[in-house]
Amino acid sequence: MKNKIGIFPGSFDPITSGHENVILKASELVETLIVAIGENSTKKHLFSIEKREEWVKKTFNKSLNIIVKKYNGLTIDFAKKENASFIFRGLRSSLDFEYEKQIADVNYIMNSEIQTVFLLADKKYGMISSSIVREIIKNNGDASKLLPKSVDILNQ
Repeated sequence: MKNKIGIFPGSFDPITSGHENVILKASELVETLIVAIGENSTKKHLFSIEKREEWVKKTFNKSLNIIVKKYNGLTIDFAKKENASFIFRGLRSSLDFEYEKQIADVNYIMNSEIQTVFLLADKKYGMISSSIVREIIKNNGDASKLLPKSVDILNQ
């Protein structure tokens, strides 16, 4: 897959250690990986898009082939605009697969030139989700063990 562009879309509210793990795996498979921070109209975000972008950029500031961009609209349209050949998605469980497969199938119908690639999160990250992390944060818990070192929730 080298010499290709891939995107890893998400809302990253906030970015977790699980995201970091799968994004680094994806970055090894393409020449350029765009971490695409999308505005999801169905989600109420805890953190501003500017804060989420800052955290993602800090997390991958030493990764030369990872760039961060914000986008609105359909992921498949953003992927086409960026000349991406692949959309990478991380999977933690079979439930993730069922949900992500439906999206991948529709994306393929919309543009068969862009392939979805599923990557498994390492076992130790399998239980981490942004939803769980947000609940911990909202209830004044310590989520630091579930977040990349670059994410400083206390100074948001």
